[in-house]
Parts: sequence; C-alpha cells; structure tokens
Amino acid sequence: MKDVSDVGDVSRARAWVERWDRQQENYIADREERFTVVADVVAEVTANSPDPLILDLGCGPGSMAARLAARLPKAAIVGVDQDPVLLALARGGYHDLARFVDADLASPGWPAALELTGPVDAAVSTTALHWIPEERLGAVYEEVAALLRPGGVLVNADNLYDEQPAVAGLAAAVLEARAARAGVGGHEDWATWWRAVSADPALAGAVAERGRRGARGGITELSVRRHAELLRAAGFAEVGTVWQSGNDVVLVAVR
Repeated sequence: MKDVSDVGDVSRARAWVERWDRQQENYIADREERFTVVADVVAEVTANSPDPLILDLGCGPGSMAARLAARLPKAAIVGVDQDPVLLALARGGYHDLARFVDADLASPGWPAALELTGPVDAAVSTTALHWIPEERLGAVYEEVAALLRPGGVLVNADNLYDEQPAVAGLAAAVLEARAARAGVGGHEDWATWWRAVSADPALAGAVAERGRRGARGGITELSVRRHAELLRAAGFAEVGTVWQSGNDVVLVAVR
C-alpha cells in the first residue's frame, strides 16, 4: 500500500494530521484536554515500567500516539487501524515515534498482526471504538484483556451516552455549550477534510485502497453502563470514569 512515507515527506503528512486535529475539534472541543487525561492515566500506570508497551486502538493518523510519545519517550507504541489513508499519514508523519499496523478490530484475529513481544501495559482508544458493532465489541474487549498484563489498563475516550433521555439531552447541551465557548464551530468539518485529503496526489494509492475496502458501518451509541458490563464480562476487574465533559467521557478499565 502506498503511503506518504514512500515519498519521504514528513512535513506533508504532519500538515494533514494537524488539519485533521483542527477539524476534529468541531466535534470534541476539549480534545486536547482529553488527550492529556489519557496520557495522565497511562503515565501513572507505567510509572514503574522502564520500557512500557502501549497499544493505540483505532489510532487514525497518529494524533494520540504522537502525544503519548512526547509524554513517555521511553515507551514502545503500537498503533492499529484499518483505514489506509489515516495509516499512511501516521506512518508518514510519525514512523519514528510508533509502529503502525494495518488490521481491522472488527475482524477476529487482529491481535496476531501486531506481532507483540510481550504483555501490554496500557491500551488506549480515542474516538474510535464507536465504529465497532455492539455484538463485536465484547469480543474486542476480551482480546484486549488477553494482551494486557495484570494491572494493565484500557483507556477509552469517546462519546458515551446516558440511558436516561433527560440526562442524555442535558449532557449533549453541555457539550454544545462548551464548543460554543471554545469557538471551534468554524473549523473545517469531517466531509471537507476527506474531500481535500482524497485529492492529494501523494495519497492516491491509499485513497484507492480505501475505496476498495469500502465504507465502515454506522456509529454504535452505547452507555457507560453498557460498556462497563462488556468490560467486566471480558475479564476487567474494575471499570470507572476518570473524566467527563457532557457526554465526552474517559472510561478506564483495570485488568
């Protein structure tokens, strides 16, 4: 698969990722704070490990991996994603900070593609696991649990919804008000970014491969309670929220 690193243009890849980060703020006004909270959890869990191993689930173009590498320079970071365009940008921009693997979390057997040499200290995911259907998500949690060392954690930062409709509505209102105060509504949106990146000749091979693989399914909207049920059934001992802004949640599960 062709990616940006084939043309040796790190600055081009990082420019696209920076543009990606700005458009994501349209939907997650506190995205940088959320990244920092995820890194805080990982730093605490790996404080006594000289060379921690971190897994980034649904790593996209490497935004979380780059921030973890800056926070934990001795960590080995492995990102996994199935989108060839986003992987091309991650490999092109951050190949020196992490290893990025092409595998689909929705397909059983994806852990084998990682070629890990030991247990994982922490697995993280930011705005990614909502693409996994509910009937598959429990198995993904089991697969992640099997990769983690005892005491290791899964940190999932995503929009998680309250099952009570009035509370869910208030959480959505809080999120919208926060976005308005942050002034992020005028940023480029998802569709515009994808149209622009798809027109970059350096990414033509990755764009074509993305078309061959077809579109992902819809977003799965699950509650914190439902995620907790699936995580405990997968073998996690403790599950809880460590940060929240509206329905934007950082959920931690301890192996």
